[in-house]
Amino acid sequence: MVKTNVMRLLETAGISYRTAEYEYDENNLSGLDAAEKIGIPAEQVFKTLVTRGDKTGILVFCVPVNMELDLKKAAGVSGNKKIEMTHVKELLALTGYIRGGCSPMGMKKKYPTYIDETAILFEEIAVSAGVRGEQVILKPDDLIGFVEGIEADITKALN
Repeated sequence: MVKTNVMRLLETAGISYRTAEYEYDENNLSGLDAAEKIGIPAEQVFKTLVTRGDKTGILVFCVPVNMELDLKKAAGVSGNKKIEMTHVKELLALTGYIRGGCSPMGMKKKYPTYIDETAILFEEIAVSAGVRGEQVILKPDDLIGFVEGIEADITKALN
């Protein structure tokens, strides 16, 4: 196993975690697929979404893979009138990560990060380790503290 920057940052911060590796399919980078392959319930696997607010600029949201980011709620909690997803072509330049391997930890810059309030209901949650096919599993409080995350109600059911 190759150590990712995310793993190094967690170790430096003294945060315990474990990892889960899985085979990913270039044509199906869905979080639901990742959750199934690592054997963790979808509500405990969080995807990292990068957005742009009309007032605040770049924002990061972590939501369970079985839910969708509610753009209205996200705008409200972040002090924006409107929020839109960034284009996948911008992701690498903004974060240092590619689609399917975007982690809320270790981005090129520190962006305001919002984590769905359901995260704290679990003993542990999984987020990307910063590469496709690898997740880090850690306590939600550790993640929230590390990224200085804001817990909020930011999801709606998948369509």
